[in-house]
Amino acid sequence: MLDLVLPLECGGCGAPSTRWCPACADELQVKCDEPHIVAPRLDPGAPVLSLGRYAGARRQAIVAMKEHGRADLIDPLAAALQHGLHHLLEWGVVGTPLTVVPAPTRRTAARRRGGDPVTRMAVKAAAGHPGVTVRNALRMRAWVRDSVGLSSTDRQRNVAGRVKLCTPVTGTVLVVDDIVTTGATAAESVRILRSAGAQVAGVLALAHA
Repeated sequence: MLDLVLPLECGGCGAPSTRWCPACADELQVKCDEPHIVAPRLDPGAPVLSLGRYAGARRQAIVAMKEHGRADLIDPLAAALQHGLHHLLEWGVVGTPLTVVPAPTRRTAARRRGGDPVTRMAVKAAAGHPGVTVRNALRMRAWVRDSVGLSSTDRQRNVAGRVKLCTPVTGTVLVVDDIVTTGATAAESVRILRSAGAQVAGVLALAHA
């Protein structure tokens, strides 16, 4: 009866009567050689590492989480991010102490989504890793447009000078985000953090477009 009133479906493929099906869970599985280094159109000046293409179940889950209020998908997405972070620590790409900084988001978007899902994923991903802390240090200033549909140049102009540091960060930092497209937000985030004295080791994303 509940399924008739509020249909339950997989956040990755739409399969009925399940929030996250085994096939989509398998598609999101982090392989032993992931994340991979990718090259966004705008170079942030730090390595950008992605867990997969922005496609299939990965894309659908991110969209459902951000745009359709599917907070129940934060856990499987955060689990993938956690495995990616574990690999970076295991490989020595980053060491501890490490500060994980979620990529900035617009306040209006965060309010619409009931909070910032990237921050929530970062907190869950860092759990269980001694010496890894999460600091919500970056914010978007007012008047930043939604980046959907903007070109690389327009995205860069859209965020240039509009990422601000809201709390001091020092030492080694890893920026995390759900998706890296042109690299504009990553580049501005890296610039601001480095100007404040942080050592940005890289950017880790769930997906790249």
